[in-house]
Amino acid sequence: MSQRERDRLKILHEVSRRQITQKQAAEHLKLSERQVRRLVTSLKQLGDVAVVHGLRGRASNRKTSGDLERRAIEELRREECRDFGPTFAAEHVSKVLGIKVGRDTIRKWLIAAGLWQSRKRKVETIHQWRERRACFGELVQWDTCIHDWLEGRGERLYLIAMIDDATSRVHARFVRHDTAEENMRVLWQWLERYGRPLAFYTDKAAMFETTPKSSHASEQEAMQPTQITRALTELGIERISAHSPQAKGRIERFFNTAQDRLVKQLRLAGACTLEAANACLETQFLPDWDERFTVSPANTADAHRSLTELHNLAATLSRVEMRTIATDYTIQFERKRYQIARASVRVAMKGQKVRVEARLDGSLAMRYEGAYLDISASISRQQEDKPAPTHQPVRKDHNRGGRSRWMRDYPVIAPKPIWQAIRESNRNS
Repeated sequence: MSQRERDRLKILHEVSRRQITQKQAAEHLKLSERQVRRLVTSLKQLGDVAVVHGLRGRASNRKTSGDLERRAIEELRREECRDFGPTFAAEHVSKVLGIKVGRDTIRKWLIAAGLWQSRKRKVETIHQWRERRACFGELVQWDTCIHDWLEGRGERLYLIAMIDDATSRVHARFVRHDTAEENMRVLWQWLERYGRPLAFYTDKAAMFETTPKSSHASEQEAMQPTQITRALTELGIERISAHSPQAKGRIERFFNTAQDRLVKQLRLAGACTLEAANACLETQFLPDWDERFTVSPANTADAHRSLTELHNLAATLSRVEMRTIATDYTIQFERKRYQIARASVRVAMKGQKVRVEARLDGSLAMRYEGAYLDISASISRQQEDKPAPTHQPVRKDHNRGGRSRWMRDYPVIAPKPIWQAIRESNRNS
């Protein structure tokens, strides 16, 4: 009998001896008067054992049957489920076998079967907590995760993800290379789906921030923005740099969850290609994330701003460079020359700068003073016709292959011996 039951028994005996009223006993025990009357009646009939729960020492009426436990353990012994934790294992068993079992029960089954080992939690470093932003679209964290997502079944993939700070809503996509172009494609998808957020929170990767070439460079020195930073500026979106991984902890925790749960879902789906991985991501993982981990913002207002006819995403989300118009109205870009059509030629155009846009779809556009130019087919410098040589090239290495033959047909008088030259010189003098 526990100490709590002993204390309850003492008060019930006082009620039986009429030392206190049932109302006072109910206040002490935090029970209703009706329940106190039931306990007093049971005390008269059964004695002190009345305060002990009737199911003590007996199996629970809601205990899961041994057959369900056996089926669950057989499913979790599969090679695909070798590293499932109790939480994900409970979800998987509920989905595949239709068995509604709590994660604590699954944990006990896994420990008993030797498939899971309980361990103590380590004391983690505590960082200063930052309150979520109030509105959806007020701040979006943006990063890329490098991981063996397919576990050697296919090519190496990168996961580019964006997560809203207020709601934890996520948009992500697998890519083959972590480049500025691929990040711009993911940005395009976010803009078309939700609109323009107020700010993006990124790290200091080279695609987001230009590194000074000298450590002694002045802070006031103007650095050329990267292509992504330029595009965000044209869209009216602020970019904030994080000084540590903990600063963008929300997306870091998303990647930790994805490395645990998404890898297992890809394994169960048998994904081996980029297309299959993206299909599993969009149809299984992201909907499950939205259902389980997204929260309601403190303010229901949407901070996203809509795209208008002034925003040309194809032009903005491209690689933009400035080139000079030559005197023959041509523009050189990537070792090719492009001819401006006669209809697009303007006065005082020579020597002026033109904006060249290498777009994500592979096309090329050039804009001068706000208007796009008509350009003809490219002409590569390597493809220009070179004049054929009229004769064999002159051999420069005269000592190679023996004595030089450049004076072979020149008449040369044999030199006289030195003694004969001296005699003739003395005779003439």
